[in-house]
Amino acid sequence: MVENYKYISSINSLDDFRKLNLEELDILSLELRDFIINVMSKNGGHLASNLGVVELTLALHKVFNSPEDKIVWDVGHQSYVHKIITGRKNEFHTIRKYKGLSGYPKRKESVHDIFETGHSSTSVSAGLGIALARDIKKEDYNVISVIGDGAMTAGMVYEAMNHAGEVKTKFIVVLNDNEMSISKNIGGLSNYLTKLRTAPSYLNTKKDIKKLLNSIPKIGGKLCRTTENIKNSLKYLVVPGVFFEELGFKYLGPIDGHNINELIKTMKIAKKYNGPVLIHAVTKKGKGYYPAEKNPDKFHGTPPFDISTGCQVKKKSGQSYSSVLGDTLVKLAKEDNSITAITAAMPLGTGLTKFKQEHPDRFFDVGIAEQHGVTLSAGLASRNLKPFYAVYSSFLQRGYDQVLHDVCIQNLPVVFALDRAGIVGSDGETHHGVFDFSYLSHIPNMTIMAPKGKQEFISMIEFAAKYKDGPIALRYPRGNCIEYEGYDSKQIEIGKGEVLHHGKDIALIAIGHMVNEAVKAYNMLLEDGIEVTVFNARFLKPLDEEAIDSIVKKHNVIITIEDNVLVGGFGSYINDYLIKKQYNNIVYNIGYEDKFIEHGNVEQLYADYGVNCNKIIGIIKERILGRVDEKE
Repeated sequence: MVENYKYISSINSLDDFRKLNLEELDILSLELRDFIINVMSKNGGHLASNLGVVELTLALHKVFNSPEDKIVWDVGHQSYVHKIITGRKNEFHTIRKYKGLSGYPKRKESVHDIFETGHSSTSVSAGLGIALARDIKKEDYNVISVIGDGAMTAGMVYEAMNHAGEVKTKFIVVLNDNEMSISKNIGGLSNYLTKLRTAPSYLNTKKDIKKLLNSIPKIGGKLCRTTENIKNSLKYLVVPGVFFEELGFKYLGPIDGHNINELIKTMKIAKKYNGPVLIHAVTKKGKGYYPAEKNPDKFHGTPPFDISTGCQVKKKSGQSYSSVLGDTLVKLAKEDNSITAITAAMPLGTGLTKFKQEHPDRFFDVGIAEQHGVTLSAGLASRNLKPFYAVYSSFLQRGYDQVLHDVCIQNLPVVFALDRAGIVGSDGETHHGVFDFSYLSHIPNMTIMAPKGKQEFISMIEFAAKYKDGPIALRYPRGNCIEYEGYDSKQIEIGKGEVLHHGKDIALIAIGHMVNEAVKAYNMLLEDGIEVTVFNARFLKPLDEEAIDSIVKKHNVIITIEDNVLVGGFGSYINDYLIKKQYNNIVYNIGYEDKFIEHGNVEQLYADYGVNCNKIIGIIKERILGRVDEKE
């Protein structure tokens, strides 16, 4: 595929790339967009953001000498062009695939990937740390942090910029302003950047005023000197970037983020400045591919699609957990005006778009500010409202202290709707939601539950909406709901699970999505004449102690399974209870070992890490029954 592109095929190193002139770089930009679109149409991935930074990336690598100069990408999902021209073009077709290239910067992949990332708003802090390390070690290189305007809604960015303005070290921040994060940006900063894009030039305004005043006979000079006293007030009205200037940064821009010549000139100016500099580049998310330009949110992270239409090639049947949450909340909010919905820049991803449309006065998008989202929810709950904070499991990690301090200590009835819990697939380590059982279960007052399928999920949402005795974490996986036929999902009761199948000697205790794997194992074992009990725990906390007592008294062997790390997880919680009650059962815990999980197809990861029905069957046949299946 690479050989179809004249300039891409000729670039085997950055030295090859830097030989290209401006005209050739413009052609390379077109090739790169076409190349990325073709690969993403087959693999899926972050399309719109990468199409928007083609020229910006080329200019960076034209002006700066990576890896000696350090380029730090914020979030990192916009680093595809960077990967292609830094020696990974021939592997690019493997991006986001199992054992292939990561969709994010990965230090083990290349010396040009300076800092690993996956969550937003970290690049300025990391870049400043690298710059200060350079100063301490008396080294000489440039540090450039590339950050999107959506990421600028997070407070961490301003903590870092404030520090950078204080230490005044040589450091460049490139603000990629495409007016989007994933969904359209919100808030005061977004409005400020919008004004900057059309702001008048302060220098020209100042020059015109001075010329006008000096033209007044006799008193003109005195008036001109008097205006110096109000200069600082005037600049707040007319200077582009004065906010950043006040933080201690030299502001350059706004500039056209798709004009390579202008980008290169501006970056060369910034390179000469001996202090913090912010380059404000205005780009268009999805540039060069009309469907992505028109719907950048839908092409932020896209599954495989048909290039000619932009439509998904395959769309799985069924309804996603995210959309079920959204539809159910819309219905409940019509009946209960205390229900509110909060998201952190993800109304589409968390299924809240319809809620936003139908209940705009009770919908709040806080931007990429997960910590604020938690405490905002706490404030709403303290005044007898019922907030549902829909947030990805791995993103709530950013608000851990707020969950503990602002919600749980006060025992406020906030509902954390934890989307993308468990393995999520191609985004890898930074996005897998395999830690929430562990980081939430040890916090007092927290209730934790997980549904096995669609109807139980709806029942849990309805239960959470009425629950007033404290916070609830409702965790559910990415993708479509499992539809259970023939299983009676009774009304949810606090801390009560359900027995799905009765068997002898061996009991499978599962929670959430892994109930499906336990049921699969039950059916496969039944074919071999082995009957096991399957228990759907529903709740990790509080545990259904009555049911667990009954199970352990009737079964010698207990197997737990969860889509979470074993350390501090559901199995660990069961183990603690059995030790407390001094039970002597044989217990096997199935979950993820103490390691980070790479990217890849979900089913492949389940198999590779041994978290599925085959693992259950293997334990039972090989370790417990003392035989290996003849087919194996």
